[in-house]
Amino acid sequence: MLPIGVENKGQALNCPIRSVLANVTGKWRVIIILALEDGPKRFGAMKRCIGDITQRVLTENLRSLQRDGYLTRTVDPGPPVAVSYELTPLGQRFLEMIKPLVFWSNDHMEQVRRARMEYDRTERR
Repeated sequence: MLPIGVENKGQALNCPIRSVLANVTGKWRVIIILALEDGPKRFGAMKRCIGDITQRVLTENLRSLQRDGYLTRTVDPGPPVAVSYELTPLGQRFLEMIKPLVFWSNDHMEQVRRARMEYDRTERR
């Protein structure tokens, strides 16, 4: 088994599994990485691609992904100024790793939906 257990907060902060997964598995971060699968995108195009994300949340998540090395931010001074985002080799590798989970999620959503409905039906009694 992988070393996922810790005894204190200090160990948790230094745990590579927790550190990496906590920063990249959030809903928006995975979706942002998926949105960049086909190449660089400007901020507005990415926001339109994702749809239900606020400008502030997109900005925060892009900064976090850039900080961790999953994407790069390129500024073209223009005019007009154009900012685009692109996956780094690390981001591309992560994308390769999560795509099977994305396909699995799509293929099994109906089964999950049925399980949720059954659970909700039996738990309300």
